[in-house]
Amino acid sequence: MITHLPLNGVLEGALGLGLDIIDTAAGIAGDSAGGRLRQRVASLDGRPVRSGSGRLIAVDTEIPLGAATFGPGDILVLPGPSASSETRVNELLADPLTAQAVGIIRRAAESGATIAASCSATFVLGASGLLSGRAATTTWWLAPLFARRFPDVTLHTDRMVVDTGEILTAGAAFAHADLLLTLVARLGGGTLSEQVARYLVLDARMSQSRYMVLEHLRTTDPALHAVQQYVQANLHRQLSLAELAAAAAVSPRTLTRRLHDRLGLSPTQYVHRLRVGRAATLLSTTRQPVDAIAGAVGYADPAAFRRIYRRHTGETPTATRGRAIGSASAASE
Repeated sequence: MITHLPLNGVLEGALGLGLDIIDTAAGIAGDSAGGRLRQRVASLDGRPVRSGSGRLIAVDTEIPLGAATFGPGDILVLPGPSASSETRVNELLADPLTAQAVGIIRRAAESGATIAASCSATFVLGASGLLSGRAATTTWWLAPLFARRFPDVTLHTDRMVVDTGEILTAGAAFAHADLLLTLVARLGGGTLSEQVARYLVLDARMSQSRYMVLEHLRTTDPALHAVQQYVQANLHRQLSLAELAAAAAVSPRTLTRRLHDRLGLSPTQYVHRLRVGRAATLLSTTRQPVDAIAGAVGYADPAAFRRIYRRHTGETPTATRGRAIGSASAASE
């Protein structure tokens, strides 16, 4: 049995997409699924759950989940609540209902069930202690907070899904689709998962990197904002740590610490991220040759640019340009 546990504030789209993926898989597999793709929506108290949009989400059983039994072969799935900032995550983890959910997660895992969580629900899973010593992923812009709260977890922020066997985690809200497709592949095979993805027109996305690089480098920290402006004004040339620190009016050590605390990046990674972000914009909005764009954003060696670009985005510069051209063509039809 697959049990979806939406917490108060759940993102309706993630929950609904997860349900649709399992329903579609069950419809394709038919009797061959052998009941492995049965699913239900449950809540902590057996009552409807209020979503992040304020609507009530119906549940399939009035039995509180705390009274339910789990065993090997069962899967407990937690779609992410709407907790897009550090403040909201702190409120989520301080909620007494979250403590109740943590208890249920631990009990389900002890009974041999598989636990899967996406987006901010990964913080609830982290609070259970089940991720200790394991690899995981989470919403990419909350990664620094996750790393501070759970330092004994090996975080792979660029990954959409990290599967460690009994525990699976997924990135931002609609990585929930990738999470459920991974579960479908486990329950019904890779071919079934691919069929579901085709039926629902879900693209293959192994990495969050290309989304990380394009957004969320904005910060309210005045020092980091000054560094960002300085780097963007000097993308074409090499920049030293001392130069960046001077632009921020802080010491190199302070700048390094703030970048790590606020963004989870080293100064070198931060500069690369800004350079690659600008390159992605140029690739999507101009027809400049890739080598010319490499030089414009500070890479004298085009081969090195291609390696760094792929490392940060999960795709080649040519692939980024191809997606942009494809999107433009579709919009004009």
